[in-house]
Amino acid sequence: MQANALHHRPPSEGQTALAEAADRIGASASFLCALHCAALPFVFALLPALGLGFLANHGFEHWFIVFATALATTMLVRGYRRHREPHALVLLFPGLILLWLGGFVYEPDTAGALHAVLVTIGGSAVALAHLVNLRLSHAHDLCCGRGAIV
Repeated sequence: MQANALHHRPPSEGQTALAEAADRIGASASFLCALHCAALPFVFALLPALGLGFLANHGFEHWFIVFATALATTMLVRGYRRHREPHALVLLFPGLILLWLGGFVYEPDTAGALHAVLVTIGGSAVALAHLVNLRLSHAHDLCCGRGAIV
């Protein structure tokens, strides 16, 4: 049996749309996280008055970092398996390292400024990785057709 004889089913339109939506949600959420972390020191007292005090909660932040990690890793590995370009992953992994350092090692109570810088840069890198993945997937679809997702 030849290696070329192994065919993969192309993804359905629904799978492709779901992957694009997940990348868009991941990029938006990561940008919002970065903005949240950058602005938090300035609006810390205002959040409870607006009913948004939960955004300053460490538990919420930890949950969000875990969710962002799972979503980004899943979508970008899936994208890589499709387009075979490592550019998005090169942005993702340093971004996740910065997010985890800022979120779990340098807590806002003990290292407020360092925490804010790490999670802001990390969240921005993760968001940018999602956008690069979207662009690479779109370019792959245009040039090579809807390729198989292994």
